[in-house]
Amino acid sequence: MYIITQNDQTNIVEIKSASQGVYAKVCLNDGGSLQELTLDNVPLIVDLAPLTYDTTYASAILFPFANRIKDGQYLFNDQQFQLDPNHKEENNALHGLVYKKTFLVTHQSADKQGAELIMEYDYQEVEDGFPFPFLIRLKYTFTQTGLDIDVSVVNTSDTTFPFTIGWHPYFLSENLNNSILKFESEHKLNIGHRNIGLDLEPISPIDSVVLKNKNLDDCWQLKGTDVGFETPNYKLILSSSQANSFLQVYTPPKEHMIAIEPTTGVSNSFNNNIGLKFLKSKETFDITWTLKIHTN
Repeated sequence: MYIITQNDQTNIVEIKSASQGVYAKVCLNDGGSLQELTLDNVPLIVDLAPLTYDTTYASAILFPFANRIKDGQYLFNDQQFQLDPNHKEENNALHGLVYKKTFLVTHQSADKQGAELIMEYDYQEVEDGFPFPFLIRLKYTFTQTGLDIDVSVVNTSDTTFPFTIGWHPYFLSENLNNSILKFESEHKLNIGHRNIGLDLEPISPIDSVVLKNKNLDDCWQLKGTDVGFETPNYKLILSSSQANSFLQVYTPPKEHMIAIEPTTGVSNSFNNNIGLKFLKSKETFDITWTLKIHTN
C-alpha cells in the first residue's frame, strides 16, 4: 500500500511504499520539486548536501523559461522587459520564476498500485519582467518502476506570452565513470560567454555519450523523445511528450551525480528564439515527462 503524508510545518510531502521499495519527497515551498526518489529499492534522486537548492535548482520545474536569459533582458511585442538577474555571478536571469514558489496540494490518492499527487501555483502577483498571469499545475504519478510528471500551464492573462519549460533532476549513479547517456542528436548548442546560447551547430550524428572522466555543461537538440541513462546497477529511460526538444546535461561538483534535464528551449531562448513557444490567452500547454527504470 502506498501512503502519502504531508508535514504542515515544513510543507514537505512524502510518498512511501515499503513493499514496492518506493520513496519520494516533494518540497512544496521549493516549487513543488521532487527532492528525493527511490523506485524499486534503487535510489535515483538523493539529497545533494552540502550543495544547496539555491545553487543546484535540484529537480525544479523551470518555467516560464529554462536555463538563462542574458542580463535578464528580452524584447517581446516591441516592448523591452527586465527580469531579476538572480544569477549574480553571470548577471543572468536563471531557471524561471516558479522554482521558489509555494505550491498547494489540490488532490492526492494512494492504493496498492501507486500514488498520485497534484499541486498548483497561481502566478498573480506578477513581476515587471514577466507581467503575464498564469496557473501551473503539476501531477506526480508514482509506481514501483516509474514516475510520470504531467505539467499543465494555463495562460490566465489577456495576452499571448513567450515561454520555454524544463525539468532539472540530478540522478545518482553507483559509478558515473561506468555510465552512459544514450540519445540521438545531430545538433549541439553553441554556448558563449556567461553560458549564453548562441546558435545550433551541426555535429556528426551521435547516439551516446560515455561519461568516463567527463565534466559536462552541454546542450543537444534531440532527434527523438527518449534519453537513456545506463549505470552499473540500473537503466533509466526519460521520455518527453514534446518532440523537437533539447537535453541539457551538467555534472555538478559532487561525485557520481549528473543533471539530465529535458527542456523545450535553450539558454537565452527569449532572445535567440531557439525552441521558443507562445501561449495564447486562456489556452493551456501540456507536457509529460516519463521516467522508467530497469534494475540490472
